[in-house]
Amino acid sequence: MGNSYAGQLKSAQFEEALHNSIEASLRCSSVVPRPIFSQLYLDPDQHPFSSADVKPKVEDLDKDLVHRYTQNGSLDFSNNLTVNEMEDDEDDEEMSDSNSPPIPYSQKPAPEGSCTTDGFCQAGKDLRLVSLCMEQIDIPAGFLLVGAKSPNLPEHILVCAVDKRFLPDDHGKNALLGFSGNCIGCGERGFRYFTEFSNHINLKLTTQPKKQKHLKYYLVRSSQGVLSKGPLICWKECRSRQSSATCHSMKPNSSGSSTVTPENGTTNGYKSGFIQTDAANGNSSHGGKSSASSSTPARPGNYSLSPRPSYASGDQATMFISGPPKKRHRGWYPGSPVPQPGLVVPVPTVRPLSRTESLLSAPVPQTPLTGILQPRPIPAGETVIVPENLLSNSGVRPVILIGYGTLPYFYGNVGDIVVSPLLVNCYKIPQLENKDLEHLGLTGSQLLSVENMILLTIQYLVRLGPDQIPLREEFEQIMLKAMQEFTLRERALQMGAQCTPVSPGQLPWLARLVASVSQDLVHVIVTQNSLAEGISETLRTLSEMRHYQRLPDYVVAICASKIRGNEFCVVVLGQHQSRALAESMLTTSEFLKEISYELITGKVSFLASHFKTTSLGDDLDKLLDKMQQRRGESVVTPFNGDLNECVSAQEAAAMIPTQNLDLDNETFQIYQPQLTVARKLLSQVCAIADSGSQSLDLGHFSKVDFIIIVPRSEVLVQQTLQRIRQSGVLVDLGLEENGTAYQRAEKYVVRLDNEIQTKFEVFMRRVKQNPYTLFVLVHDNSHVELTSVISGSLSHGEPSHGLADRVINCREVLEAFNLLVLQVSSFPYTLQTQQSRISSSNEVHWIQLDSMEDMSCQEKLYFGLNEYSKSLQWGITSPLLRCDETFEKMVNTLLERYPRLHSMVVRCYLLIQQYSEALMALTTMASLRDHSTPETLSIMDDLISSPGKTRSGRGHMLIIRVPSVQLAMLAKERLQEVRDKLGLQYRFEIILGNPASELSVATHFVARLKTWRGNEPEEWTPRTYQDLEGLPCIVILTGKDPLGETFPRSLKYCDLRLIDSSYLTRTALEQEVGLACCYVSKEVIRGPAVALDLSGKEQERATTSENDADELLIDLERPQSNSSAVTGTSGSIMENGVSSSSTADKSQKLSLTPGFQSPANSVGLDEGVSAGSAGAGETLKQECDSLGPQLASSSTSKPPPPSSGARALPWPGQAPRGCRGLHAALPPVVILSKAAYSLLGAPRGGKPPASSSLLPHADVAWVSALRPLLHKDMSSEEQSLYYRQWTSARQHHADFSNQPDPASGARTCHPRRLLLTGPPQVGKTGSYLQFLRILFRMLIRLLEVDVYDEGEINTDHSESSEVSQSEGEPWPDIESFSKMPFDVSVHDPKYSLMSLVYTEKLAGVKQEAIKDSKAEEPRKRGTMSMMLTKYAAYNTFHHCEQCHQYMDFTSAAQMSDSTLHAFTFSSSMLGEEVQLYFIIPKSKESHFVFSKQGKHLESMRLPLVSDKNLNAVKSPIFTPSSGRHEHGLLNLFHAMEGISHLHLLVVKEYEMPLYRKYWPNHIMLVLPGMFNNAGVGAARFLIKELSYHNLELERNRLEELGVKRQCVWPFIVVMDDSCVLWNIHSVQDQSSQPMEAGVSSKNVSLKSVLQHIEATPKIIHYAILGIQKWSSKLTSQSLKAPFSRCHVHDFILLNIDLTQNVQYDFNRYFCEDVDFNLRTNSSGLLICRFNNFSLMKKHVQVGGQRDFIIKPKIMVSESLAPILPLQYVCAPDSEHTLLAAPAQFLLEKFLQHASYKLFPKAIHNFKSPVLAIDCYLNIGPEVAICYVSSRPHSSNVSCEGVFFSGLLLYLCDSFVGADLLKKFNFLKGATLCVICQDRSSLRQTIVRLELEDEWQFRLRDEFQTANSSDDKPLYFLTGRHV
Repeated sequence: MGNSYAGQLKSAQFEEALHNSIEASLRCSSVVPRPIFSQLYLDPDQHPFSSADVKPKVEDLDKDLVHRYTQNGSLDFSNNLTVNEMEDDEDDEEMSDSNSPPIPYSQKPAPEGSCTTDGFCQAGKDLRLVSLCMEQIDIPAGFLLVGAKSPNLPEHILVCAVDKRFLPDDHGKNALLGFSGNCIGCGERGFRYFTEFSNHINLKLTTQPKKQKHLKYYLVRSSQGVLSKGPLICWKECRSRQSSATCHSMKPNSSGSSTVTPENGTTNGYKSGFIQTDAANGNSSHGGKSSASSSTPARPGNYSLSPRPSYASGDQATMFISGPPKKRHRGWYPGSPVPQPGLVVPVPTVRPLSRTESLLSAPVPQTPLTGILQPRPIPAGETVIVPENLLSNSGVRPVILIGYGTLPYFYGNVGDIVVSPLLVNCYKIPQLENKDLEHLGLTGSQLLSVENMILLTIQYLVRLGPDQIPLREEFEQIMLKAMQEFTLRERALQMGAQCTPVSPGQLPWLARLVASVSQDLVHVIVTQNSLAEGISETLRTLSEMRHYQRLPDYVVAICASKIRGNEFCVVVLGQHQSRALAESMLTTSEFLKEISYELITGKVSFLASHFKTTSLGDDLDKLLDKMQQRRGESVVTPFNGDLNECVSAQEAAAMIPTQNLDLDNETFQIYQPQLTVARKLLSQVCAIADSGSQSLDLGHFSKVDFIIIVPRSEVLVQQTLQRIRQSGVLVDLGLEENGTAYQRAEKYVVRLDNEIQTKFEVFMRRVKQNPYTLFVLVHDNSHVELTSVISGSLSHGEPSHGLADRVINCREVLEAFNLLVLQVSSFPYTLQTQQSRISSSNEVHWIQLDSMEDMSCQEKLYFGLNEYSKSLQWGITSPLLRCDETFEKMVNTLLERYPRLHSMVVRCYLLIQQYSEALMALTTMASLRDHSTPETLSIMDDLISSPGKTRSGRGHMLIIRVPSVQLAMLAKERLQEVRDKLGLQYRFEIILGNPASELSVATHFVARLKTWRGNEPEEWTPRTYQDLEGLPCIVILTGKDPLGETFPRSLKYCDLRLIDSSYLTRTALEQEVGLACCYVSKEVIRGPAVALDLSGKEQERATTSENDADELLIDLERPQSNSSAVTGTSGSIMENGVSSSSTADKSQKLSLTPGFQSPANSVGLDEGVSAGSAGAGETLKQECDSLGPQLASSSTSKPPPPSSGARALPWPGQAPRGCRGLHAALPPVVILSKAAYSLLGAPRGGKPPASSSLLPHADVAWVSALRPLLHKDMSSEEQSLYYRQWTSARQHHADFSNQPDPASGARTCHPRRLLLTGPPQVGKTGSYLQFLRILFRMLIRLLEVDVYDEGEINTDHSESSEVSQSEGEPWPDIESFSKMPFDVSVHDPKYSLMSLVYTEKLAGVKQEAIKDSKAEEPRKRGTMSMMLTKYAAYNTFHHCEQCHQYMDFTSAAQMSDSTLHAFTFSSSMLGEEVQLYFIIPKSKESHFVFSKQGKHLESMRLPLVSDKNLNAVKSPIFTPSSGRHEHGLLNLFHAMEGISHLHLLVVKEYEMPLYRKYWPNHIMLVLPGMFNNAGVGAARFLIKELSYHNLELERNRLEELGVKRQCVWPFIVVMDDSCVLWNIHSVQDQSSQPMEAGVSSKNVSLKSVLQHIEATPKIIHYAILGIQKWSSKLTSQSLKAPFSRCHVHDFILLNIDLTQNVQYDFNRYFCEDVDFNLRTNSSGLLICRFNNFSLMKKHVQVGGQRDFIIKPKIMVSESLAPILPLQYVCAPDSEHTLLAAPAQFLLEKFLQHASYKLFPKAIHNFKSPVLAIDCYLNIGPEVAICYVSSRPHSSNVSCEGVFFSGLLLYLCDSFVGADLLKKFNFLKGATLCVICQDRSSLRQTIVRLELEDEWQFRLRDEFQTANSSDDKPLYFLTGRHV
């Protein structure tokens, strides 16, 4: 409560003080006893407080009131430290002269016979300082002597004793408001008001007495003991002086806050319950907000926890203050919440309110005073005496709506009036930012004058008419529109010209004119002196009225004062309006307490006795007893029979219904919308992980665990458990075994009750103990009871207060890095405030369901609030939303008769009577029919007659919503009694739906449910409402809020007639209608008028009853099995059961049933989802795992099965007798009270229902009265942003403490908290369970990797290594290995689409066989998912403790710690100097040698061949990488087992910054800029050139140290950036078995593979060493030879010394390794592949050797057809489109596709390959290439007897000569292709090789690649062999 010591209060002490204080307050009317807070907290040395100190002036109070006050009163303290005092101008005397004349102050006449001399008190004692200066004056402890100035004795100072707490400290601060003083003349004590004190000491003031103005000096004793004038009392220190303008509205505001709400009346400062002050309301904005800012958190009182929306408070939470703290003028702004003991019963009372917040004052934030609560003095001022017996005489309790100006003080019978702050904030125009003003279409200058506000208010009241009550939100919009019009008019009149305002003189007659059209509903009273006159006059008239006289609904009292300007207020006298306004001021908890109080104290006895008789005047009980006797022992037949058929009770209990025909097994399905939303949730979690805020590291977790927290509802717990069990999520997440999951589910659902603490601690222990598990805390229905722990600690009797806050917002939850919080809510508005803890980007909204088009494949559509509103415009006679006008008329009559009872009590009693009489009318007493409303009668008729129509006995459910538990119990008892006496106890059940208890259903009904369900175990009982599917029953649903329970499809009626004007917030209202939301057949929405057409033709009923008008007929589609049309003639909207005629006679009448043959037991997905289509007669088992692709396709091809939806209302699987008709699922009918109907019914003109503009939730407040309207097209995302801007949490809200950072204004949102919102019953539970499942699957996927899994190719025509190898050898033997032939065939599966390399074996292979195995491009390469092991290589997304040093730099500063070094060498191949750059991080500099002086890079250190270090790998590792800065597997820490190694990334110049950003600790080798567009050949070429150059440098360096040149290690490793895992394979010996031996493989580290290979004996004699590619098809056959001499790829150890003269072709983009291997081999060098190791390559989707996107160099138009490969070349100098791609790339791509054109003879002719000299190029898979080296002494394949079908010469060098070519034979018609760098070298080559002798060329056979001349095209010439 804003007090720092609040926590230490002992409740006994507190309550005692509270009672004393209340009692004292009641005894005295003009003096306020010492406030309780000062008694309890203020002074440690409490002086005893006795009633003697209080001036006795007791008035007679109504005894009932006294009783209630003393029992249950409640206090009201202001925490509003600075509330406005409007009666006075600035209190500076100097200034008052210049202001308007002082306000005349009428002083009370002095009592008879008392002294009135100036300077003396009324007892005649002298008070002047001169006469008292020598006296010894005794003053009580804590008092000081001060000097007062009297205006009539300017030369004298009067001595007074004043309590020092009411005086300021040295800084002018911390004076308590109010006054406490003693007269030191006559010794009278206990003056509590300065007004009273000033009268006593005869100050004779003309202005209102104020201590600040008249207490001037401290008095001090000099050393001689003389009392003399001391320092000035420092009142003004902290005042910001603002010049006060002549007109009152310009006066600086000193109100505590423009924002805090006046709550409501109090007498003498003590408020009684009816009007809550409440923190709720606005502590957020209480002027001082002392509570929040003082050291301890605010503790709002126990029971004003959720303010009503109608409190003006609303918009607060902003703290506007301008000006100094002044004395609190018991004003509009009470402050902190009120502590109240036990059960508080509100009683209306009133308190005076001062005028606050001038209109134009500029709000200035003000620092709050300390956290002490100020008592509030009551100033003298105008008063209103409330007449005695006002309520009894007039039957009305008037509500005074605070308007603008000073409200008087009320005396007397204040319990009979209510002061409401409903509209007060509309008159205080808030200060808005300019941008907000512009957004609203306003300019800062144009605000409304008081006169205009008064006229607008009257207009609004006139427009409301007799039925509606004023709504704050509605009036705010009117004010806004008015201001916008003013702004427009002002702009139209152009600058300067002011629009003429209404002058105060015109106001009275204009006001009367406006009111004159209201047919006397609005009166205007104008007075001259004060509002008190107008109010008194109104109340007097009211109390003298006779009952038959007509009252106006509203009286607008205007005070047209010359001095103060116009002031006004509204007195509401309308019977209906005043009650509705008064009741709407209570929060839900408060009015439920009020109701239980009325029931407990027996106040309802008059009402109850009224209902003892029937409407016909008979005694109800006697009548029922008579009927029971007449019936005797028998009861009405339970089903399959008429209401007048009777059977014995035993027989009834034994009747067994038919079983359900199409019992669907309990399958749990996830429908498409749920899948989509689950994926949205998942992608949001990934977004959090990727956000860079380090708040979530998904790579860290390998498991998912969860807990679901639900509100206190037994049914909801059971329902959630059922969903968990059916979804199988526990088994899927690996949390429980299949067998035990059913029992163990209970530990995953926790109810927010008193036991949650222990269960939650257990959960949090699991969270701490399992850091590698990602926990998800799901807070379902998270909008319920979201109050703060602090406010909860003071609340007695509200056990659930603050529990959610304690769990969700506790420190452990906020800090746990492995815990995600998912809040789920249908009404998330209370979570979307300015203080929200959930970032708006972390909200996941349900997908928009309105778009009919996308839903075409769904059979069921969601029918929610909007659809209910829209259905009113369908024009069907039997609407789905109804208002029972007859019932409302009855209620109004009763309410006038019982003005003191809460309207819900009256409504409930009437409703019970209505249902009871309807039951009687339908069974025995037809005469009562006319006394039931048709609505009630038709509901009951349907309910009790539908079971009688079929053998199955199924029926409908009716929900009656009774929020008060006591009323609900009463209703259940009464209805049950009536039912039993009428013998209907076997016909339908009556169930009390109390959240606190489990369902209890009579045993014979349970037996019936079991029969329908079929295979339930013996002990089964219904635990959720869905289990009641098909049971005819009335559920009386009680509890403060509906908590999201799902109802069965058989729910047909939802009776909300008790939900009245107390429900004026959006959440409260919409969650009630949310009960009826469900999925329906799409015809209902598509063509409502057709689907729900009305039919008067009753073919099934003989009896016609009043509900004929309510009958619906639905035309069904023609059933597929018979051709005649089917007409459905069912009883009412959702007729239950199949009509007897359609089953028995197989006639063509098919009654429309909502599918009750579909299972009762099938529990739908969440909240009854069955957005999936349910195919008639088709079922399709959809596994939960089917994540979606199948589901999406299935929903188009064949619909998924009937949802097991709770209220999914699916189509039945099979209609009876195999005739497949459709049974539409229809939405329940909702019957509303008039108040709710007017808010929910969709207004014309497409505006959203009025409910959406209400305050969104009682725990939040509007930030400003000026705000844009919520418009109808706003998506839920936009609504969220709207509420986040315009609402703020009230003080008792759990988010209130989450205030933005004062310095930056930044809001603190919790990074791991998400909000899932979707309409009620749409399927959110299923969705978040699916989310858990896919989250787990994704975490597993993060631990898995897709690796290529393809068998080797070309194995059938490979050369077998005939040389025997002994199998177990770890290393090859150089002698025997060198004798093995080289296998030139390429076996790597990635080359399956390349040209084959010719061998002698290939010549004999049938081409067709090979051809068939070739797939067509583009082909998808086979992959397989593997678990990552501890030896894997990783990309940037991997984070773990071990390798974070390896990956990250600790601070940004270290970015610069790597240095850039240029390194230059000359390359003979390139014919020029090459300059490379090394980027070397500080930590890696040890691997390099630098020159002594300039830190110049000299070389990279190399080890020696002889080095033996088990913890090192000798070879430097080079990884060329492009386009994979994030996805490349460049983190080798784990693969190398954490040992030191030298790893260099080789990157292109333009990609260097990206790689450097992601891999700051890696050494980079940056290729020269000229290679930016080059292919992988260039990177490999440069790696090799650089390494050779470095080898020479190192040899030179080490030679000087005495090391032999050949001892320097000559190998490097070149590996791809997609190598992920390495394996070792061994053949298991299974010789005993004839079966093939198996292969065992084990994952090993890269380190062990390299160390093994490096240990090969005589390794320096091998040129290249490599390992084979992994495949799941590896067999022992392929491992027979441990070593092969064949091609190696992707991961090689390269001997740069031996291969010095064999170069990679730096121009190449493709096959560079095959080309290099062939050249290496032809040079006679050894290539060895270790077959017992294999490499797994990851399938990386991005980067790498991706193709260029080939575009024209000059874009002519955007939409170009793709360019075909044959267009990559053109004739020289032609007009062909030139392309922007490197010439070499175009050439290679062209050759791959042009074999048919270039080498027609070679196609599929492997006997006659194409001869390629010194190069291997891919010329398409249909062609074989014979590679021949032109170098002398090279080893080549034998070409004897081979006739070649073509010759390919590619950039041939001088080794190729004419005589070489003459050795080869060509087929007739063989073709030639000569490729050269330019045209001249092409001509020279042809001449040099004497090609024209044997080949014929034509001019048109010359081509070039399609490049422009700047891009250096390649030229080639084709010819034919002659």
